[in-house]
Amino acid sequence: MDHLKQIEAFVNAATRGSLSAAARIEAVTPAVIGRRLDALEARLGVKLLLRTTRRLSLTFEGQAFLEDCQRILNDLANAEAAVSLGGVQASGHLRVSAPAGFGRRHVAPQVAAFMRANPEVSVRLDLTDRLVDLLNDGVDCAVRIGEMADSSLAVSKLGEMRRLVVASPSYLASHGIPATPADLARHNCLSLGQQRGWALRQTPAGEVTNHKVAGSFECNDGAVLHEWARAGKGLAWRSMWEVGDDLRRGDLVSVLDDYAAPAVGIYAVFPQWRHLPLRVRLFIDHVKRTFGDPQYWAR
Repeated sequence: MDHLKQIEAFVNAATRGSLSAAARIEAVTPAVIGRRLDALEARLGVKLLLRTTRRLSLTFEGQAFLEDCQRILNDLANAEAAVSLGGVQASGHLRVSAPAGFGRRHVAPQVAAFMRANPEVSVRLDLTDRLVDLLNDGVDCAVRIGEMADSSLAVSKLGEMRRLVVASPSYLASHGIPATPADLARHNCLSLGQQRGWALRQTPAGEVTNHKVAGSFECNDGAVLHEWARAGKGLAWRSMWEVGDDLRRGDLVSVLDDYAAPAVGIYAVFPQWRHLPLRVRLFIDHVKRTFGDPQYWAR
């Protein structure tokens, strides 16, 4: 039990940024949290947190340990819920944030399915490409794509997504098929902006680099670039979630597949594992089952 309390104190202090905030969550004094952290670091023989009078910061070892501890506490909460909830159903209001295009096509249908399975839960879905502040904006869970850098938030991986260079068959018939990333210089590349390159490998087994591209059209809306690529106006670098149906139908063709960057993660981000409401936990589990299934993306 002491070991579990030490881990909970560490997770709460690391994610909330102070001993006082962690103490409020656990209804103890900051001194108690401090003693639990001292005992944990002494038991492990490693420094996890750098503490000053103003703030806490994680060491390299602390960051790695935090991720494991968050996962352990979540698994424990799920195990307890599985044996104790019985007929209890999720209820209350759930606020979810997601990127606009991805959320419209893939998160909104999952929200609808989740609400059918949990009729006592109401949901507000905010679709925005702005990086929301979960605590200040009152968001329970945000779906994000790409690397997660904010260590103050709890993270659960939902699945993976690739980005591909695509074009219509008519464009490729007229302009040829690029064989290497260097060939992009001879093509009309539809981009979000010339300052934002396309992440591709230098060689099929090489490192991923940012390849600058140029073309006759730029737009800050990816959906427009997608439609222009379908219309045969040039090459576009788009996510699989957006162009997967087009590829299966043959409306678009992927090129430079051997140079594609590794898949990036799709994540659920939320303030903390501890005291995570049942409706949030069940929603994350629901989306993870769907997005984590390769057959979902194959469909």
